[in-house]
Amino acid sequence: MTLSHRPFGTEHPYRHDLDQRVPTRPIAGQAYEIRVLADPSVATVDVVFADGSRVSAQPVDPADVICDFGAPPAPPAGAAGHLTSAANAVPDTGGQTVWVASAVASADTSYVVRGGDFQLGPFDLRPLSWQSTGGTLRTSGIASSVEDVEWLTGSDGPRRVRFALRLSAEEHVVGFGERYHALDQRGEVLDAMVFEQYKRQGHRTYLPMPFALVTGGSAGDWGFHVQTTRRTWYDVGAADPGKLLVEAEIDPADPSLSLRLHRGEPGSIVREFLLETGMPPQPPEWIFRPWMSGNEWNTQERVLAEVRRSLAEQIPVGAVVIEAWSDEATFVAFRDAAYEVHPDGAPHRLADFTFPADGAWPDPKAMIDELHAAGVKVLLWQIPLVPTDRGELTGSASAAAQVAADAATMIDREYAIKEADGRPHHNRGWWFPGALLPDWTNPDARRWWLDKRRYLLEDLGVDGFKTDGGEHAWGHDLQYFDGSRGDAGNNLFAVRYAQAYHDLMGETGTDGVTFSRAGFTGAAAFPAHWAGDENSTWEAFRASITAGLTAGVGGIFFWGWDLAGFSGDVPDAELYLRSAAAACFAPIMQYHSEFNHHREPSVDRTPWNIADRSGTPDVVDGYRRFARLREELVPYLAEQSARSIETGRPLMRPLFFDHPGEPEIWNWPRQWRLGDDLLVAPVTSPGVREWPVYLPEGEWADYFTGVRHTGPAVVTRAAPLDEIPVYRRLS
Repeated sequence: MTLSHRPFGTEHPYRHDLDQRVPTRPIAGQAYEIRVLADPSVATVDVVFADGSRVSAQPVDPADVICDFGAPPAPPAGAAGHLTSAANAVPDTGGQTVWVASAVASADTSYVVRGGDFQLGPFDLRPLSWQSTGGTLRTSGIASSVEDVEWLTGSDGPRRVRFALRLSAEEHVVGFGERYHALDQRGEVLDAMVFEQYKRQGHRTYLPMPFALVTGGSAGDWGFHVQTTRRTWYDVGAADPGKLLVEAEIDPADPSLSLRLHRGEPGSIVREFLLETGMPPQPPEWIFRPWMSGNEWNTQERVLAEVRRSLAEQIPVGAVVIEAWSDEATFVAFRDAAYEVHPDGAPHRLADFTFPADGAWPDPKAMIDELHAAGVKVLLWQIPLVPTDRGELTGSASAAAQVAADAATMIDREYAIKEADGRPHHNRGWWFPGALLPDWTNPDARRWWLDKRRYLLEDLGVDGFKTDGGEHAWGHDLQYFDGSRGDAGNNLFAVRYAQAYHDLMGETGTDGVTFSRAGFTGAAAFPAHWAGDENSTWEAFRASITAGLTAGVGGIFFWGWDLAGFSGDVPDAELYLRSAAAACFAPIMQYHSEFNHHREPSVDRTPWNIADRSGTPDVVDGYRRFARLREELVPYLAEQSARSIETGRPLMRPLFFDHPGEPEIWNWPRQWRLGDDLLVAPVTSPGVREWPVYLPEGEWADYFTGVRHTGPAVVTRAAPLDEIPVYRRLS
């Protein structure tokens, strides 16, 4: 394209594109930029406004205008891998020149972009301003303490509302979904937008929620839920220590926002929130057993070998997640299976597939039967899209033809999410770019998608799905079948995705779970979840614990993480065992490893590979000890999970739920209560032989030694690698 200008760009929530307007909706009286990409042959670029005025654009170095705002820390030196490269790629100019025109927003207008003999537009421009009136802010629950209400308004109506909630000096604020950077959000600035941040999440998250608890104040604990699916922003006492500032997008056609305020003890507030948005069901007991997986286990032989090895090592296995099973095109057929292509994307049954005897998966049914006979449940990986560029990568003529047929069906039947002009929306993100996304609000599309996967449950006996990649819907003006736009529907995409698979399991009588990375308000009703992509570092270990504690506040009770990380070089023996110990006392215990192109040495996170890579044979014994201990904990975890659903107190919860009157607990943000009876204090730093533990008021007994202590007290415990500081509550 000779000339490109898209006022809203790709709508990456944290990065400005090289051909967009910045900001997309300017504030009256403030400067803004009109960015243009032009072929090098274009000598001049001008912006001409409706009144005939003109602004000349200037060529700039792309590095001077790329703005990845609120970015996590840069990747460490030596970070590599195909996902790392894709996720951190700088926007490409495609050989074009970046031009920038600057102007000051005033009255409504429109403009065209001219470059050489080419012209784009006209594009509307409606400046906004903050005003004291414009919409309706509805509050419910406890008496309102809302202040400083303002509306960001233009000629077509309000676009945002902002207001303040009072904070007292002693209050702490916890929540906003799964958060990696801190437990207490006091002093932080953050937003709630579903986003795929590959590693080093910082303030970004796969699973945000516009809900938080405020605890520690003299007037009692309270909470709030901004009842919207649109994007929200929060300044938690950063600009003004006495105020929690909230800003939210609204619909100009219905300029209103609802805010629900709660008061009570934290568990009751969480339960009220879940009753409103979706209560978690009691999951099957098997999810509390140890899980294992690796992204290079991409053959039947390899999967069985790893599970058999674990059982031979007398290391229990409750579930195996098979990521690399499919053709990565249809996400329905096992890789290299042969089958008749269905031009309309109609479902296949197991009998329709021929599995080569010398192929990757010669007999999937026999594999799953063997795993089930060994007491091992099976989950298969899913991605909620149909690629448009994967036919040549599948390694199967059937898959190449079927993915093309599936894409054509989605377009012809209008099963995909649409752009504002009615064209099919194509994924704008870095992972599976250009793919089509199913519209979960379309009952026919939903049924078509699920029926294609029905045979995996009914014929093969699969026990659940790893519902990965729910973060792909970008664009405020995307069109959904139910009439909603992207600004209201995109955050819900991941929730509707998991819900669809739960409904399929319900229809087929499968007592299973999904294992999701992304979510939003309502995600708690569709367990389980994991913390997403992380490096094998101590920093990431600590961030993952924080993610679990914050996720629980939003009702994500059945949660885990890739213990010791899944990406980069393998963890050393110490990090692996410390993380395994912590995962033993978390809701879900599982290890996983990233695809590494089958290069040697292996990066599998199996205990035997860590032992080989680290030269520490004791790793196998240590992991075996924790995995067996985990098996012993299963009845307790099942019992306590039911208590969590009943009371609203997360299974893995910050200390303030149980010890609200002790300010000292805020100095120990990575300790947690696991159910009613256990306090967990993981060792999260390397090279230590002792570890300090804060024991709140009451009587406690060391889980391993039985030594008794009276709290409140700080005790220093020996920290061997085959133990973790855990204490039983006696009173």
